[in-house]
Amino acid sequence: MIPTDPQEREALAGEYVLGTLDARLAAEVAAALPSNIALREVVAAWEARLAPLTALAAPEAPPPDLWRKIEAALPGAAPDEAPEPRPGFGARWGRLWQGWAIGASAVAAGLAGFILLQPDPPPRLMTVLLTSGDQPAWVVEAQRGGALRLASLNPQPVDADRVLQLWALPQGATAPTSLGLIPAAGEVTVTPETLRPQPGMLIEISLEPPGGSTTGRPTGPVLFIGRLSAAGNS
Repeated sequence: MIPTDPQEREALAGEYVLGTLDARLAAEVAAALPSNIALREVVAAWEARLAPLTALAAPEAPPPDLWRKIEAALPGAAPDEAPEPRPGFGARWGRLWQGWAIGASAVAAGLAGFILLQPDPPPRLMTVLLTSGDQPAWVVEAQRGGALRLASLNPQPVDADRVLQLWALPQGATAPTSLGLIPAAGEVTVTPETLRPQPGMLIEISLEPPGGSTTGRPTGPVLFIGRLSAAGNS
């Protein structure tokens, strides 16, 4: 059932747009959108708010020799042989089409095997940092190399004599680890030196004096907080 409470509806819409709802609840939201004006408006607002995140993942091209390696790994692949005398135009054309067909089939079979043999990628970890009033403020996403990428959703002004400091607290740890200072708005990527993102890790942003905390713990108020979880889990 779609909640009627505005805050609960806001949170549900945010999870729907981020893709962190389970399949059943996501389908329920999708079915309610055509007739639920309030839900449709808040979903649209979330989509507009998170639109900059589409640029977070840079496209990656496969290695240029990937197809050659796949074809060479297929059973029965023969080593290169000395070239034969040039055939006539008709024979060349026929062999061209025959070679293309065989090569295309080999590449398709190799690609299928390559895909099937790949291990399942690890789940994508992310969270939305909320204010004390449960308002979304930052989106945090763990990258494959262990970095954390943050993007502000609702930038809040910070006094000139204060800075924002990022912290991480793994489950079972007794004290948070500082991940450094971050800007008050925009996007930033932080690479922890001694920690790797993991499910259940608490991410916090505190307000600190210039230069950040010198005690190893937040000295100012924790403004934003969230817990990393696998995308797709509710």
